[in-house]
Amino acid sequence: MRSQKTKIVGRIFFLVCAVLLTAANGLSQESNSKLAGSAANAPSETTTIGGPSVALKAVLSAACSQNQTDFARFLTARNKEAFSRMTPAARISLMKRFVLLNEPGKATASTNPVGRLILHCETPDVTTEMQIGGADLRDNMAFLPMELRDTADTTGASHQITMGMVREDGEWRLLSLGLLLLDLPALEVEWDAAEMEATERGAIEALKKIAEAVEAYRNKNSRLPESLANLGPPLHGPANAAAAGLLDSDLATGMKNGYAFRYVIVGASTLGAPAKYELAATPRRYGRTGRRSFFRDSNGGLHAADCQGAVGSETDPKVD
Repeated sequence: MRSQKTKIVGRIFFLVCAVLLTAANGLSQESNSKLAGSAANAPSETTTIGGPSVALKAVLSAACSQNQTDFARFLTARNKEAFSRMTPAARISLMKRFVLLNEPGKATASTNPVGRLILHCETPDVTTEMQIGGADLRDNMAFLPMELRDTADTTGASHQITMGMVREDGEWRLLSLGLLLLDLPALEVEWDAAEMEATERGAIEALKKIAEAVEAYRNKNSRLPESLANLGPPLHGPANAAAAGLLDSDLATGMKNGYAFRYVIVGASTLGAPAKYELAATPRRYGRTGRRSFFRDSNGGLHAADCQGAVGSETDPKVD
């Protein structure tokens, strides 16, 4: 009796193993077929609405044009939240890694004869071509080989990268770039530290631009502007005293690249050369977009100190 039960269990185990082996072989053949680029299988995967190849094409298009909103649509919920906390400069730096281009470009998509997606990213200086291979599907993950090359390079040199996608809430999202797992919460602290030096330098340059704009406004109108908004671009028509067109729209609103800018008139009069003003720049998120607060006193001296995110003063150390 025990021998008969043993035989029955052995047969069931053998059948289960056979079924699993057949399924595994089928999945392997399907993946290999997609990677090999057969005309029969590739078009159905790449042209499927919402498929991983289509999602990857959209990711690369957003990275090409440096469109932060569109790029964020294809991040996992965890990464999307971290992406929203990054500085605009850090977001652009991340997107550049996907297309290996410094300037924003124009993306155009096409397919090759076997239905594989091809994306061109055209900038004033260079045009890159990204050819997306067939997806190696594994449950809720997909791995897609991508070849990236400079269209002007006649040597045929190219970069071979495997892009990872994961299905989340029924949509394909970015999982990895080559061997780098896209884990923005783990990377954002490191990136913030690297970006802080750049954002602090940017804050100093912005204060200089604001001061130059204020002086240009004073020279033309014989008085100081009432606010930074008076230095911004006009909504319609030519520049005027209410909108002099001396600063870009971001600086005119007092917010740019992780810093908040404040302009204060010192004294009761805004008329003529004797009128004075002060400028300040403070990190919008202390410890993330910057540590130092900057202050330009009424005599034009620039000061800087770690004020824990508070506004600086003329008692802070001077910056050369």
